Amino acid sequence: MNRIRILSIALLACTPLFTAQATDKPTGIGSEIRQEMAEARKEVRIDLAKAKRELETENLRVDNSLQFGSNNSKRTTKDLPQAEITPQGDFLIAGKQQAIDAGQRRQLLVYRGRVIEVAKTGIDIGQRSAEAALDAIGNGSLMGLMFGAMTGSLERRVERIVKQEIEPAVRSICRQLPALRASQQSLASSLPQFRPYATLEADDVADCEKDVRNEFALR
Repeated sequence: MNRIRILSIALLACTPLFTAQATDKPTGIGSEIRQEMAEARKEVRIDLAKAKRELETENLRVDNSLQFGSNNSKRTTKDLPQAEITPQGDFLIAGKQQAIDAGQRRQLLVYRGRVIEVAKTGIDIGQRSAEAALDAIGNGSLMGLMFGAMTGSLERRVERIVKQEIEPAVRSICRQLPALRASQQSLASSLPQFRPYATLEADDVADCEKDVRNEFALR
C-alpha cells in the first residue's frame, strides 16, 4: 500500500461529506472507508504470503539479492551473469548448471536458507509497516481523517507510527547478518564460481545498526 493510495483513500471522503446533510446518510461514507481499509489489509496479506511462497519454491538470485550499507558499491555484481541457487541446491550461472559435490550442495542450501530467512524478515516488516499505516488511517473520526489528509498531519502521523513499529524489526535483520556472511564466505572458499557473488562485506555487517539508526533519524 503506497503513500499515494493511502492518501487517496482519505481524500475519497471529501466530496460526499458536503452532500451528507442533504442525503442524511453520513454513515455511508465511514462504511465505505472501512471497507477500503479491510480490502487493503487483505491485499497486503495475500501479496506478501505469495512472496514468501515464491522464495521457498523458486530459484534464488544471488547476483542481486544482497545490498547492505554504502560499502556495497565497492563490490558489485551488475556486470556478472545471472546466478541462482535452486531449491534443490544446484548452482546456475547464466542458466547453466555448475559442477558441485555433495558438500558444496549442502553449503549452497545453507546459504540459500539464510538469505531466505533474511528476506522473510523483510517481508514481515513490510506487512507490519503497511498494517501500521492502515491502523493510523483507520483510527479517528472522518473529519479528522479528512483534515489530516489535507494538512499533511496524516502523512506525518503515519510516518511516526511506522517508525515506532518498524525500526526495531529492521535492526533484527542486522543481527542475522554475521551468520549470513559466515555462510557466504565459507561457500566462496569452497566454490570458486560463487566467489564473485560474495559481496557482503565485514563493514556492511558491522555498520548495519548504525545505518538503520541514521536512516530512521532522517525520517
